[in-house]
Amino acid sequence: MLALAPRAPGAAEMCEHKGIGHPDTITDGACEAVAQALVRAYEERFGGVLHFNVDKGLLVGGASEPRFGGGALAARAKLIVCGRATNPGRALDLPGLVVESARRWLDDNLRASSAPFELSSEVREGSTSLKRVLGAGPALANDTSFGVGYAPLSGLERKVLALAGALRSAALRERFPALGDDFKIMGLRLDARLTFTVAIAFVDRHVESVAHYFELKDQVRNALAARLDAGDTVLVNQLDDPAARDESALYLTVSGLSAEMGDDGQVGRGNRVNGLITPGRPMSLEAAAGKNPCSHVGKIYNVLAHRIARAICAEVPEVPEANVQLLSTIGSPIDEPQAAIVEIGAAAGVAVRERVAALVDREIASVPALVAELARGGIAVY
Repeated sequence: MLALAPRAPGAAEMCEHKGIGHPDTITDGACEAVAQALVRAYEERFGGVLHFNVDKGLLVGGASEPRFGGGALAARAKLIVCGRATNPGRALDLPGLVVESARRWLDDNLRASSAPFELSSEVREGSTSLKRVLGAGPALANDTSFGVGYAPLSGLERKVLALAGALRSAALRERFPALGDDFKIMGLRLDARLTFTVAIAFVDRHVESVAHYFELKDQVRNALAARLDAGDTVLVNQLDDPAARDESALYLTVSGLSAEMGDDGQVGRGNRVNGLITPGRPMSLEAAAGKNPCSHVGKIYNVLAHRIARAICAEVPEVPEANVQLLSTIGSPIDEPQAAIVEIGAAAGVAVRERVAALVDREIASVPALVAELARGGIAVY
């Protein structure tokens, strides 16, 4: 089905990105790492991927005592991975696999390493009826659900991702060792005016005093502003008290993570598969992280919908904008969606409609290759 619905840009827009050390992103990343580890274990032990979903996770924040020059952790945060995984004959050490793969992700992605975290597995055996979605023959959708995507990214969205890339970059981290891995960027456009509000944890052992903290904050703000246009505004750590006399009124942490005390996390509350949270765009609430890459449309269709939208805008010049919705039916082959709905921001004639329809068919036919790429962990989903 091809629907025509031009979308006006509007006078206001907002979008958000949660950085690699944000509690929600940590939970997404750990659960996705467990999913990829299960794929490898199933292929090695059973010759193919069995039914699983480990897309439920909770990070319970710990307790800390940050101090200028270096404080201490009083209680470790707890990361719980929950879900279902087939384990014939209990051949796999599921608790060990879960804890080991989650801890490896923490060590590989956070400079604070896994030390501030206690890890726990609550992964149990799955439903018998759902196990057949990955039996002999083509993979079947294990849910009636939808995926959505759009293209192209707006100017605000591109700038939010650019700032996120800067905050992750080795160059900025080397210049400012006090920057923690936990950050969040909120972008706002009011007409042509863009404002970016950044929250980023500072590491206490690299900060000497209140004055030093504000000096570093100003330098970071200037470094980020230099990557934007002259009229754009960057705000950093707005909760800080300008009259602060000690650490208590500043965004100061021991590990560079708010999870050590200030915040908790949960799978699915963070970035969508394009790395953004976009309330004014089509957006699924499905948590892609941790879902089975071979059968769960909550992962597959959200990635596929964005790919279709990008392909349409790239290959059909007459279409400046595309929104894509894909709907599955539980038990049906994953490459046979119940509906594929495309909204394009153009007055399209028959020729354009036919080219768009052909692109949609082509991308849906590529689902097996997409599944293989997801199973290898080759596509970011948070």
